Amino acid sequence: MRVLIVIAHPGHVHLFKNMVWKLEEHGHTVKILAREKEMVFYLLDKYGFEYTPIGKMHSTKIGKAYELITTDYKCYKLARKFDPDILIDLGLYGVHAARLTGKPSIVFNDTEWLKFKDILSYPFTDVICTPSCFKEDLSKKQVRYNGYHELAYLHPNYFKPDPSVLGELGLGEGERFIVVRFTSWTASPDTNLHGLTNKKELVKKLENYGRVFITSESELSEDLKEYKMLISPEKLHSALYYASLYIGDGGTTAVEAALLGTPAVHFEAFKSKSKRTVDATRFGNFDELVNKYGMLYTFCDQNKAINKALELLQDENAKQVLKSKREQLLKEKIDVTEFMVDFIENYPESLRLYNERGMVSSKNA
Repeated sequence: MRVLIVIAHPGHVHLFKNMVWKLEEHGHTVKILAREKEMVFYLLDKYGFEYTPIGKMHSTKIGKAYELITTDYKCYKLARKFDPDILIDLGLYGVHAARLTGKPSIVFNDTEWLKFKDILSYPFTDVICTPSCFKEDLSKKQVRYNGYHELAYLHPNYFKPDPSVLGELGLGEGERFIVVRFTSWTASPDTNLHGLTNKKELVKKLENYGRVFITSESELSEDLKEYKMLISPEKLHSALYYASLYIGDGGTTAVEAALLGTPAVHFEAFKSKSKRTVDATRFGNFDELVNKYGMLYTFCDQNKAINKALELLQDENAKQVLKSKREQLLKEKIDVTEFMVDFIENYPESLRLYNERGMVSSKNA
């Protein structure tokens, strides 16, 4: 089988890496098309993947429109040349190339709030695989699996924490530390939202409980640069595993920390011009982790978020309690990489089988 995969975000590298290795182990030929965004190329190089660049991220509306047209065209040309049996994507570029070349496509999506992208991608794909907790009933194209994207790379079958990250952070044996994440809020679904603003106050309060390390999408202010996390990017998950706490406005990082057994506090809110409040549990994975498993805390009030973080740091048993909850979650969830590989290798028969198991949406397309 010839499989074409489109990667447009660093998170996609993590999501697909184990799947690619397994497909190649099984004798399939995999080609990766990659968009330049943050650490995408770095991670692909670090994991030893060969790939073809197809464009880079733009922040303006005009730039995004230009990017869509040019990247779509590159994907189409490369797809025609590679002649895949199936295309894999998180939606957009790959599905358009698949439709134009008459090839089937599978989209893996876990975010309910990307309406514009969904409108541009769902009509053109053949299958949309989502977590079972996904809050939207999409169409008969939708297949639900009992897991999260993050379990494709953080499941114990694949993830082993690397203790060398502690040396890179300059930490002594048993020294407590906290990871803070600031996002740029420039992605299209985030334009009406904002993250933590009283950053210095937050850091000063956290410092009473351990070393503070910041990972940020945008440039840190001068008074925060000393806290910048200077580690190899592929070791971030190991840092999250060993941390005493995570707090920030990065949703994926919050989920990752929780699934690694680290107390996690997430904050996001609408900009001041809006009188609306935002609830992160509008996303299915957040809803489950907050309300079913009690492994994640979300707030739209900064003071409440900070107070919860301090409360967790004061609780000596907080991390051990979360580890127990994590063990229970892992018993109930599947190995997502195994699901992905099985579904792709056996498509389209796999779609029929999952339909028989009642895992396909009944809603009409």
